[in-house]
Amino acid sequence: MTCWFDGPLAAFDTETTGVDVETDRIVSAALVVQDAAGAAVRVTRWLVDPGVPVPAAATRVHGLTDEHVQRNGRWPAPVMEEIGRSLAGQCAAARPLVVMNAPFDLTLLDRELRRHRAASLAHYLENVPLCVLDPRVLDKHLDRYRKGRRTLADLCAQYEVALEGAHDAAVDAAAALEVVRAVGRRFAARLERLSAAELHALQAVWHAAQARGLQAWFMLNGSPEAVDPAWPLRPELPAAA
Repeated sequence: MTCWFDGPLAAFDTETTGVDVETDRIVSAALVVQDAAGAAVRVTRWLVDPGVPVPAAATRVHGLTDEHVQRNGRWPAPVMEEIGRSLAGQCAAARPLVVMNAPFDLTLLDRELRRHRAASLAHYLENVPLCVLDPRVLDKHLDRYRKGRRTLADLCAQYEVALEGAHDAAVDAAAALEVVRAVGRRFAARLERLSAAELHALQAVWHAAQARGLQAWFMLNGSPEAVDPAWPLRPELPAAA
């Protein structure tokens, strides 16, 4: 029987105007689909004119300028619709969805769907079970005492996954997919009896525990930063009074 980490997977990633999921926008996104480990990948890319300026700091990360997205990007509303339907299609096909730091990308997508389609991500997924594999959460739980950062670049180095052209949505999605496969193989004794759906449920628990630990560390060091324990999607903020 094929283990989940050798079977079909899809991966999703975005590049954005910034790091605030409530106010920043998607400027590019990619969906990478692979039917089995080692098989060719199918890639769908989206380039978006977000309707707001792309800050210079964001451009320095992903290389996408205002001029480029205005000239070549599409209006957000149809793009968000396509992305929502594409992710729902992967879920309907029972293909686990790899998302590095899922609460960022999926929450940002949810807010974009609400902004441009007046519908949540849950609306697109209402008839299909969401199954997410987050390499950051998996690695942090399975190798919790390893020191150092756990960015995608760090995980690629740790698991010997090539990452050339980072901060391109398709490149990052493909790398995250391979990291998840590598995590599965390295920790096969602990993971091979679990289904991807069971791992989805466990990651919510693991992420909450990781968030509590990080919050305690921030408090110990006098930082006011708050850590959201929700995974893989943060709840919508209540409307301002």
